[in-house]
Amino acid sequence: MPIIKNIRAGIEPVIVTTNIPLVVHLLYRLDFGGLETLMVDCINRMPADKYRHAVVCLTDYTAFSEKITKPNVRIFSLHKPAGLGLSAHLKLWRLLRQLRPTILHTYNLSALEYGVTAAMANVPVRVHGEHGRDASDPDGTNQRHNRLRRWLLPFYDCYYAVSTDLCNWLTTTIGVPDKKNLLLANGIDTNTFHPPSGAQSMLSEKLPAGSFVIGTVGRLQDVKNHAGLIDAFILLLTLIPEKKSQLRLAIVGDGPLLPLLKEKITAAGLADQIWLSGARTDVAEIMRTFSLFVLSSIAEGTPITILEAMATGLPVLSTRVGGVPEVVVENITGTLVSASDPVALANAMAWYVNHPDLVIQHGVAGKARVEKQYGMAAMLASYTNMYDDMSTAKKITLGRG
Repeated sequence: MPIIKNIRAGIEPVIVTTNIPLVVHLLYRLDFGGLETLMVDCINRMPADKYRHAVVCLTDYTAFSEKITKPNVRIFSLHKPAGLGLSAHLKLWRLLRQLRPTILHTYNLSALEYGVTAAMANVPVRVHGEHGRDASDPDGTNQRHNRLRRWLLPFYDCYYAVSTDLCNWLTTTIGVPDKKNLLLANGIDTNTFHPPSGAQSMLSEKLPAGSFVIGTVGRLQDVKNHAGLIDAFILLLTLIPEKKSQLRLAIVGDGPLLPLLKEKITAAGLADQIWLSGARTDVAEIMRTFSLFVLSSIAEGTPITILEAMATGLPVLSTRVGGVPEVVVENITGTLVSASDPVALANAMAWYVNHPDLVIQHGVAGKARVEKQYGMAAMLASYTNMYDDMSTAKKITLGRG
C-alpha cells in the first residue's frame, strides 16, 4: 500500500505491505493534553497484530508527537486555515484515498465534519469520540453545534463518550440511538503513575522541600480556568496567613494563556510561590511532588489528569463538572466544588492544608479506586472491541489495510 509523504516534514513515500487494518486518528492538533495522551496510549499499547495507526492533524503537531513510540506510525499535518478551510477536506480526501484505512476515528467537534469526507473517500468504518467540551460551550447547549452533530450522525457507525454525563447528553440532546452510543471509560498506566517511593528530588526551586504543593496539570486554555485557580490561591493565602511561607501552587502545562497567567502572577507579587512549568515530559515525577491535586475547569469529560493524580496517591479537589463526579467520590477520594467559585475552591484547599490526615486518607482511597476501575488494560480492550465490532458489522475482514 502506498503511503504519501508526511505533509509537514516532507518524508519520502514508502511502500507498506500488510494485512493488518489501518486506523486513521483525526484530531485538531497533536499537543500536550488529556485527549492526546489517551490517543497516544491506545496507539502505543494496542496489540501490533490487531491494528496499525496513522495520525492526521487538521492543523499541526508539537513535540508531544514524540510520545508515540510504536514503529511505523505516520503523522500528517493538513495545515487547515482558520474558518471553513475547505482545502483541508480535499487534502484529507486525497490522503485517505492513498492510505486506504479501514477505520477513521475522529475526536471532538473540530474533527466531526470530516466524517463526510471519509465517506466520500470510501473509508468503511467511521467512529467519533466526544472527550469533553470547550469554554465556548461548557454545557453542550450550542444549538448550531448540536445540529451539526445530529446531521452528521448518519455518516458514523457510532458516537462514543468517555463519561456517563456525556453519554446521556448524546442520547437526550443529540438524539444518538442506543445502538450507536457507546461509553468508553478512560484508563491510565498505574505503573507510570504511582506514589513516591522515597525522598523526591526538587524539580524547581519554587517547590522547596517541606512545601505543601497544590498542583494541577493541563493545557493552559480557557476551559481549564487557571486564572480562577490563581485567584483561589491568592484567597487561600489570606485564609491561612500563618502558613503562607509553606504554600506553593504548581501549574504544569503550556498553551495560549501562558503569557496572561504570567502577567497575573507577577501583578499579584507571587512569582516566588507559583510555578508555571510550561510543557513537560516528566509529569509523573512532578505529580509525586504534589500534596494536593486541583482541577478548576468549567467543563470536562473524564479528565485523564485526575486519574493520574489518584493513581499517584493524591487527594483530588475539583469543580463539579462533566464526568468528574463519576470518578471523584466526594468525601472519600476528594472534594467537589461549584465551577467558577474561587472562594469555595480556596476554602476547600485550606481544609486540606489544615487536615493532613485527610490528605493521606483521600489519597489512599483514590489510588485504590483507580486501580480497580480505571486500568489501562480495560481501556485498551474497550477501544479494540469497538474497532472489532464496527468492522464486523460492516463485514470487513483482514486484508483491506
